[in-house]
Amino acid sequence: MRIGLLTEGGYPYVGGDARLWCDRLVRGLVQHEFDVYALSRSERQEDEGWIPLPSQVVRVRTAPLWTAEEDRAVVGDGRAYGRRARRRFAECYGELAGVLCAGASGEASADAPAAEADRFANALYGLAELAREEGGLVGALRSEAAVRVLERACRAPGAPRTAHEARVPDLLAVAAHLERALRPLSLDWYEDDGLGSVDLCHAASGGAAALTGLLARHFFGVPLLVTEYGVQLRSHYLAAATESSPAVRSLLAAFHGRLAAEIYRQADCITPGNAHARRWQERCGADRTKLRTVYPGMDAGPFAEVGESPELAEPDTLVWVGRVEPTKDLVSLLHAFAEVRELRKGEPGTPRTRLRIVGAPAGAEGADYLTHCRVLAAQLFPDEAEGPHAVGDNPVSFEEIGGPEAPTLADAYASGAVIVLSSVVEGFPIGLVEAMLCGRATVSTDVGAVVEVIGGTGLVVPPRNPRALAEACVALLRDPERRERLGAAARARALELFTVEQNVAAFHGIYLEIVSRCPVPRVVLDDSGEPQPFAVPAEARVPGRWTDAATRVVARGGPSWAAGPPVRPPLSVPATGAAR
Repeated sequence: MRIGLLTEGGYPYVGGDARLWCDRLVRGLVQHEFDVYALSRSERQEDEGWIPLPSQVVRVRTAPLWTAEEDRAVVGDGRAYGRRARRRFAECYGELAGVLCAGASGEASADAPAAEADRFANALYGLAELAREEGGLVGALRSEAAVRVLERACRAPGAPRTAHEARVPDLLAVAAHLERALRPLSLDWYEDDGLGSVDLCHAASGGAAALTGLLARHFFGVPLLVTEYGVQLRSHYLAAATESSPAVRSLLAAFHGRLAAEIYRQADCITPGNAHARRWQERCGADRTKLRTVYPGMDAGPFAEVGESPELAEPDTLVWVGRVEPTKDLVSLLHAFAEVRELRKGEPGTPRTRLRIVGAPAGAEGADYLTHCRVLAAQLFPDEAEGPHAVGDNPVSFEEIGGPEAPTLADAYASGAVIVLSSVVEGFPIGLVEAMLCGRATVSTDVGAVVEVIGGTGLVVPPRNPRALAEACVALLRDPERRERLGAAARARALELFTVEQNVAAFHGIYLEIVSRCPVPRVVLDDSGEPQPFAVPAEARVPGRWTDAATRVVARGGPSWAAGPPVRPPLSVPATGAAR
């Protein structure tokens, strides 16, 4: 079958989110064809280019999400709209704005949620149909008319107080954000030779990527599969927390909540990456019968040698591996390490415990945070020397993968007796799975999907609690046999649940199930232009040429292997003597 893989800021870009699991999925499903539809988040991401693509990727189409100017050049949106188009836009956009304002009004009617969901869907699809007819709506969404429509909705009777108090700068900010979020409506992907030619749309995330699949389902009836390893709606809520205006926060939260609910309502299957994401999806209205938890697949190969050699670990070394950023809470880790050293002072031989922090900073904020952590480490742990004539060094080291002490990721994990995760915010803890594949005992904070991933094979403590983190680390450092048992159990669990093979097999089965239940409707016409019943038999999905030459398919294309004239037998077959 042909799969339309929909991504936002991810595959196939070199620096994309979820790049690894998408690449492993595509390479693992060699029996299918993939059309990749990628939305880029920045000019830098596009300049970095793509990763090498396998042969089963038949086509890649991209579009930017960064500025309106570039999008006008891409979709040809910048011309004047006719009177009818302007009137339709005002009606649909006004309905959309009205739903956003009503979302915080607190209506008491039991039918209100369903009615508002239908209003939002009608407004969204009305804008999509108008964009398809007019060649794009970027100019209209950023126009003064759009701001005036928003203002009327916010000032309407019954609008919530937060919306009613919106000022002009707030309305401009909301209009700009809605234009960016609705930019997929203006793409030229919704044609018979575009998303109309695929058998299934697989959105690698919610938000804009899933919106393109939602429109493909609306225009062509293409079934939609949505995978979320990190819930987009949660990310929007966290980002909106920095907005200064309550009006902006309220309206944007209403929009993203309505969009997520519509995506979950129309999706044929939803695959959260963990129970944490699943709870968010259920809270946002996802039908439980559509949910299938599929864990992300990790390549166990690079960690095999380390996992089979627990003796490589340094007995008094704690290791942290990840991206350096404030959510990782390295400050608490450093204070916990100070507690560890204090608790181990009375042990025989006075073990010299070390902490290795391995990772690169994430952006400018991460670089500033790393500098702060280095200063804190120097204050908490002055350089120490083993004797009066030895050179002192700090028990805390900051390293990056590729350096002399940690040439590879597996080498970083190999040196640790205990691997520590100190995050205060975490989705699916990839680093924790890597440590489990290496057969190392772990101490983690109870955030995100940590408990689900660990499953009793490691110690879990509350976040932002250095004392608890220190006591758990000391308990494992003092008990080598327990470390070995937990490490072996963790490795067995990771190999059973979190490998590429189980991930690919799960999606392969889901693909077949969805296509068998929700085949894309086709209209097949004969030479006279009349519909031909039963023109697409079951054999149409088997590699071969079974289609009659006198028929043609409209409203969507077919798979590449079904193109070309059919194979016919010769007109006359000479009979053999035995046949007579």
